[in-house]
Amino acid sequence: MSEYPEDLRELVDRYLESLRFSPSRPTAGLEEAMRYSLLAGGKRIRPVLALATARSIGMEPESVLPAAAAIELIHTYSLIHDDLPAMDDDDLRRGMQTSHVKFGENVAILAGDGLFAEAMRLFCERQQGTATCVVAALGELVAATGVDGMVGGQYVDVTQIDVKGGARVAADAEALREMHALKTGRLIAASVGAVLLLGETPETARIPYRTFADELGVLFQIVDDILDVTGSDEELGKPSGSDERHGKLTYVSAFGLDRARELASESHQKACEALAEADTRTDDLARITDFIHTRDV
Repeated sequence: MSEYPEDLRELVDRYLESLRFSPSRPTAGLEEAMRYSLLAGGKRIRPVLALATARSIGMEPESVLPAAAAIELIHTYSLIHDDLPAMDDDDLRRGMQTSHVKFGENVAILAGDGLFAEAMRLFCERQQGTATCVVAALGELVAATGVDGMVGGQYVDVTQIDVKGGARVAADAEALREMHALKTGRLIAASVGAVLLLGETPETARIPYRTFADELGVLFQIVDDILDVTGSDEELGKPSGSDERHGKLTYVSAFGLDRARELASESHQKACEALAEADTRTDDLARITDFIHTRDV
């Protein structure tokens, strides 16, 4: 497994630990629930991608920490809501009780809502850059979370469950990449794209980065689908086999395990080829790509 840029992950973790959300006692319990999920650990792939992109284009990683943290707040909100009984109904996340199990569904919903709102405030109040660049970067991030992004992809996912007696038909497999490009890929791509905008990277120079980020989102989802089948609850920190239990169309259910692994290798190669076209330092981004391809949790 390729060496992960732990120095960037540690920067993210320290910054997230420093964040506080509740100014008064009545909402202290809400902050507790928000921080419970936010600080549960993980590799912080999306914010680390943001910091690695900054380093790649000659910016100090610390200069985009507010944007990177905002991305992680949004990702955490999505996990809290995904785990709810009305969605995936999972009891474990990162080896811990999910938010609704520990705090109740009502507080979990509010914790997710709060994280999204605080992400917006964090980005607006603390992110350095010209007003034009900050607004453009925030616009890219918000678009990646909305109907033409993460939320829209999740809607497509949940509304297609139990089609034709409990399983999606094989013909739906051609829409799989498009669905996950919204559900998973857009936020991963925005982790790169928002930083390019903050760094005022010329449009032509952004092309290989955006191609890379789009392919990385596909790679992440394919590997995630594989791990859902091959990993254990202990290894994953969440229930394995969740996709199959919910009748979800995945790369494994659509193409089989062996072909899914081949598709992962193809996406990894395409992502690396795109990175090679960027005329900048991309070693951290390459390490993240290798880690995603070979990860086992």
